[in-house]
Amino acid sequence: MPDVFADLVGQEEAVHELRRAASAASAVLRVGAAERAPALIAAAPVEGVAPDGPDPSTGMTHAWIFTGPPGSGRSVAARAFAAALQCVHGTGCGECPGCHTTMGGTHADVRMVVPEGLSIGVGEMRALVLRAASTPSGGRWQVVVISGADRLTEAAGNALLKAIEEPPPRTVFLLCAPSTHPDDISVTIRSRCRVVPLRQPPSTAVAEVLVRRDGVAPDVAQWAAAAAQGHVGRARRLARDPEARKRREAVLAVPRRLTGVGAAFDAASALIEAAEAEAEASVAEADTTERAALEMALGAGGTGRGAAGAIRGAAGQLKELEKRQKSRATRAQRDALDRALIDLAGFYRDALTMALRAPVAPVHTDTAAVAGAGAQKWDAEGSLRRLEAVLACRTAIEANVKPRIAVEAMMLALWKG
Repeated sequence: MPDVFADLVGQEEAVHELRRAASAASAVLRVGAAERAPALIAAAPVEGVAPDGPDPSTGMTHAWIFTGPPGSGRSVAARAFAAALQCVHGTGCGECPGCHTTMGGTHADVRMVVPEGLSIGVGEMRALVLRAASTPSGGRWQVVVISGADRLTEAAGNALLKAIEEPPPRTVFLLCAPSTHPDDISVTIRSRCRVVPLRQPPSTAVAEVLVRRDGVAPDVAQWAAAAAQGHVGRARRLARDPEARKRREAVLAVPRRLTGVGAAFDAASALIEAAEAEAEASVAEADTTERAALEMALGAGGTGRGAAGAIRGAAGQLKELEKRQKSRATRAQRDALDRALIDLAGFYRDALTMALRAPVAPVHTDTAAVAGAGAQKWDAEGSLRRLEAVLACRTAIEANVKPRIAVEAMMLALWKG
């Protein structure tokens, strides 16, 4: 297994900071163990740690926020740091049991919160905080990783804030959010955390990872990295999934389809329906498995006394499951639609740079000729208005405008110019 930070693409400064913090955290444990049993502690020095104790400048603290644009690796960085904290060497070697189990998602002292719905509720957060207050079973740290901290409800944020203000001695909170703006993470939580800013990785670094880690051909890796605009996950999907490439091609065909009002509404319907189909396919298997598991746990199919009554009394739990699954499907649909809008924004960005004769490479090399024709037809101002229409659609959907309404308005704006 490679070093736990190997998949954190183009983030050398952040990796260096996290390694030093993990070394300092390991030293804290060594100092504590020395106080309890001095004879059991090795005398070997730890990087970044003074002989008389941890160096405060290394910046180990109990709460962290990882920020950065989509695809920069916020969750990857948080998981890798969690592994480094559980590493017996304190560096994230990738070889010890602590690294293996954390990266595999099976470590008993690492809680991963990946929101499937539109938000993280207060009930879930209170339960998580309660569990995080327990003593680490492995003797190192209890680590809580919240990969969508920007989706915390106000009540959930308050529950988390109380835990961060009065943290248990061996608990570390790792939050991931797009930025430290109050719309993404509350100011009070932000003020009690150390921020690790991540940047959008260069396409060359993304392509190198695709070749090294996934065995993608170099030319395909370079194309996918450019088309994904620095988003590692999207680049991997484009390089390996033919269906993802077909969906992208359908999105990039939209500008040619906008020949009138009717065509604009047809294009909007096609985009929404494609996002719905992709979302349904992505959650269908999980929905079926979850429902079957719950019904079995509640006694479905049983023939003993009271089995029928037990399943009838379980209607509330099944309804709650359906509610969670519906929220997950809505989030999946919005994520699929957002990926399509990013591809469309890249097309109009190419048209704008060509109209301005800017010396930059196109995002979508396979549609560069179409973007160039559009640049001649619309000029720079028209290309910019269309790009702004796509970005305004993304903003509207984030503000909970109905996706169909937002996309129809965008398509009309793209047609009118």
